[in-house]
Amino acid sequence: MRRSRGRVVHVESLAEFDRRIGAGAGSLSGWRVQDVDLSDRGAALAGARTAGATFLGCTFAEGEAARLEATGALVLPAIPGVPVDTYRAGLYTAAELYDAPSYRATTDARAYAWSQRTGDPDATLARALHDHAIDEALTAWTATRRLVGVMGGHAAERGSEEYAAAAALGRLLGRDHVVATGGGPGAMEAANLGSRLSSRPADALDEALGSLAAVPSYRPSVDAWVRAALEVELPADTESLGIPTWHYGHEPPNVFATAIAKYFRNATREAILLEVCDAGIVFLPGAGGTVQEVFQDACENYYADESSVAPMVLVGATYWTGTLPAWPLLSSLARGRPMEGRVHLVDSVEEAADLVAEGC
Repeated sequence: MRRSRGRVVHVESLAEFDRRIGAGAGSLSGWRVQDVDLSDRGAALAGARTAGATFLGCTFAEGEAARLEATGALVLPAIPGVPVDTYRAGLYTAAELYDAPSYRATTDARAYAWSQRTGDPDATLARALHDHAIDEALTAWTATRRLVGVMGGHAAERGSEEYAAAAALGRLLGRDHVVATGGGPGAMEAANLGSRLSSRPADALDEALGSLAAVPSYRPSVDAWVRAALEVELPADTESLGIPTWHYGHEPPNVFATAIAKYFRNATREAILLEVCDAGIVFLPGAGGTVQEVFQDACENYYADESSVAPMVLVGATYWTGTLPAWPLLSSLARGRPMEGRVHLVDSVEEAADLVAEGC
């Protein structure tokens, strides 16, 4: 995701507002002031040029919001009853989403329940504003990182060969790239886990896989599934990205991603997940969702010029030619296009990691 950005000044605290005003800021054009109580700063606002400023969920003295709008500022009020910050400036952490001992009481679970409300225009607006804020935060986060995606089935249970293979792939890829996944359970969780342990010896991953196998799935207990993951010792010097969605709110996000870009709209999330993986994507065996991602990514590469094509690597020749024969169609689609030499079918995660490392 590499979009051009104008001059934007993020102000997320009263102290930051006062510091900038005290430093002589005369124009607030381009300022994005978020969730700040400005009810005692009327004089400072009146003394500055506020045309082009944006105030998101801020508090003002009576009549101040209307005055600001009259000067050309954009004032968007807080929307009551929303369980998430619609104007948040950063991505989520696992601790933010799992902020209560019982999953039912967490922000993640409450946001999913709230997202099921239909026919409420305020809720629809809040979800759109939230996803825009996440989009902006993700753009900033990815700007300084090189990402490789791992896509695969959500049904792979801890303790299975599929889960272990996805974790091994994440560990190999994480040595040179930040690994991005759909942020959910199964192969996604495994790849995020492996990437977090990319700086550690192989036996560290084996130990983690062994302890996680005691709780194979988030069913019947999300709480037990999360507790087992939180007990895994992880280094603080590695990063991993998850991009889940409340559209699949019955599937909880995994805790191994250090940054979580969680969206309400799945269509937005799907497109962005593929877009940010500028170093390529490895596709492990999966079902409907993974097949959709294969051909959505293929479509982007099909119309891209040679400099913009990112590698696509499918792992599992028998699976992708027989069980779900996506490979024959994909290879035919690629024939004669700039993407042809960057679409691969391999049998092992080691081969896949080598191809990504080589940029093939």
